[in-house]
Amino acid sequence: MEEENLTNDQSLSESSQDNFVQQPNEQDNTLLKVLRSFFSGINRWVVITLASILITVFAIVFVIFIAPAITEKMPVQKSMITSDQELKNDAFYKKQISILTKDVQRLTRKYNAYTSGQSYIVINTTKNRFTLYRNRKVIREGYCSSGSYTVLKTADGERKWVFKTPKGKCYVRYKTVNPIWVKPDWAFVEEGLPIPSAHHSSRYEYGVLGKYSLALGDGYLIHGTIYQRSLGMPVTHGCVRLGDADLEAVYNTLNIGSKVYIF
Repeated sequence: MEEENLTNDQSLSESSQDNFVQQPNEQDNTLLKVLRSFFSGINRWVVITLASILITVFAIVFVIFIAPAITEKMPVQKSMITSDQELKNDAFYKKQISILTKDVQRLTRKYNAYTSGQSYIVINTTKNRFTLYRNRKVIREGYCSSGSYTVLKTADGERKWVFKTPKGKCYVRYKTVNPIWVKPDWAFVEEGLPIPSAHHSSRYEYGVLGKYSLALGDGYLIHGTIYQRSLGMPVTHGCVRLGDADLEAVYNTLNIGSKVYIF
């Protein structure tokens, strides 16, 4: 009986030892699995990142270097003007040629009407420059002054003036030597003075318009100025100012009825 118990105790002891030995092996396997899973995840992330970087670099290189090189080497088909009789007999071709011919004729007539052989002047109010033409050739150009676009109101606000140069096609109505400025109402409002009667002596001012003037209608003139330094700037009350030499040339070139283009 004692021998059997001893045998059983030995068996239990060996079994416990086996279990004790096997337990570390199972933990090692679990740890290895975790490490393998971790490193396989890292490897997958690294591969994906490297692949993304390579694709991006290739796309940049392709757009910057490869695509332009391919485009330059590709043959370009150039359109050629042909006089083939078949093209000339095409109905659509004939129609387009007819339309273009009529447009050219219409624009030619319009150009000739605007730029006749007579003398005319073109005034650019944006750059404050003028160009004088005779027989469709430029004979003089230079600086001028045009409207300032400032606004003036009376004290009660009932009257208002905007000092701008009218744009469009005008004509020289009449020409004057040694013109006298008849001051309008706004000149007195601007100076803070009471407005006098229509023919009051205070309305007449001598020597401020230069030696010549050319009337364009509605009180607008091409005239000289005592403020030569302001030429080239938009400072007037609507008239066009010229320097002394330019004014004399314009006066002697343009006639009554000559065209004045202002834009």
